[in-house]
Amino acid sequence: MKRVFLDANVLFSAAWRAEAGLTQLWTLKQIELLSSRYACEEARRNLPLPEQQRRLEQLVTNVRLVADIAVGYLPVGVVLPEKDRPILLSTIRAKATHLLTGDRQHFGALYGQSIEGVTVMRPAEFLLLVVSGA
Repeated sequence: MKRVFLDANVLFSAAWRAEAGLTQLWTLKQIELLSSRYACEEARRNLPLPEQQRRLEQLVTNVRLVADIAVGYLPVGVVLPEKDRPILLSTIRAKATHLLTGDRQHFGALYGQSIEGVTVMRPAEFLLLVVSGA
């Protein structure tokens, strides 16, 4: 079973509009969706409309929230801004298999890499991977 950690921008994008393509993540079999309160709160803060915030709350009911790890050392060779460190640290601690993030600016250099057993991917790439059965 794949254990997939969702970054704040993935939660945000899925809640932005009712028919968002990222909501496909919630329909996949053999996938456990994970996130953290830190990521959920960031998504919530950035959603301007009450109906978007309600969609986020509904989506999060089907996501296992893991412990927020705010401090710790990043693996050797990984450089992230302070605000993004809790995402990667929480993902690693939760023993996720994948971290899905659309944050190309901060995580883009990590796309496709396995860090402490976690493969960092864009959500669209992950969906293609799963749909293709790879």
